[in-house]
Amino acid sequence: MRILVTGGAGFIGSHFVRLLLRREDTEVINLDALRYSGNLENLGDVERHPHYTFIHGDICERALVDRVVREHRVEAIVNLAAETHVDRSILEPDGFVRTDVLGTALLLETARALGIKRFVQVSTDEVYGHIPQGRSREADPLAPRSPYSASKAAGDLLALSYFTTFRLPVMITRGSNTFGPNQYPEKFIPLFVTNALEDQLLPLYGDGLQQRDWLYVEDHCRALDLILRKGAPGEIYNIGAGHERPNKEIAEAILKLLGRPLSLIRHVTDRPGHDRRYALNCDKIRQLGWAPQYPLDAALKTTVDWYRENASWWKKIKSGEFRAYYERVYGTRLQS
Repeated sequence: MRILVTGGAGFIGSHFVRLLLRREDTEVINLDALRYSGNLENLGDVERHPHYTFIHGDICERALVDRVVREHRVEAIVNLAAETHVDRSILEPDGFVRTDVLGTALLLETARALGIKRFVQVSTDEVYGHIPQGRSREADPLAPRSPYSASKAAGDLLALSYFTTFRLPVMITRGSNTFGPNQYPEKFIPLFVTNALEDQLLPLYGDGLQQRDWLYVEDHCRALDLILRKGAPGEIYNIGAGHERPNKEIAEAILKLLGRPLSLIRHVTDRPGHDRRYALNCDKIRQLGWAPQYPLDAALKTTVDWYRENASWWKKIKSGEFRAYYERVYGTRLQS
């Protein structure tokens, strides 16, 4: 199968590309705009793989996407290109609308016009909004509460409309909070790990009791691969590990693994519209044959060890623009 992965130089995208290349019958074309979180170092080990091609480009460039699909005789598209960080969406929402809505619309139109056989739209559990009790099912109403989750919800609805109107074989995935090696350090776990490694304060929003389901990146990618190959067109699949923990507990676990004091945790003003809890019902994907393989504690240790052993990767990122962004978000500076 010849698969176009958009956003393949990002966090989940790079792990997914690497997983696909383990199959001898798969060719991967990675289209990535290489904005701030796209990083070709994430794929340095496969850059010369005979079944891998990287193309620098934006999913909003329709002519480019059409040419790539035609020239490489693409059969399936997995759309991982997205702006994904809630804090950034609060500061700069227009970029999220451009990539997550317009970009998705243009990809869908290319897929329709050129007869793509499988289209996986990778989304998020945040489209369901705050879930005070129970677990979100795929047919539940959407209630996004940030520009990020609203832009992803719009992309989901566009994808479903292409199935209903044009019978484009679209499948949507909604994953829970994903973590693992080489995740851009604006996100909760890599930010707290790298801050702790430098004895910086860990900025914990509000009381820190916001609850998330933590999904290891390898488990997430196995689920995407399964849905790509065996998912039913027009269906939505929740992907969650069932590892629900409050943010404060994860922060404390990180400090324990690194041998740092709990006094590094600093409670900061909560962000606007911060959802308290996400939780997914994942019966549908389990019936398809998927189950998480990585226990939370072991996966967190693996992740912490990776950042400890790859300081050169993240120290380059956490300089320059990142410092100014950090100050805007948390109202405090990273110490030099």
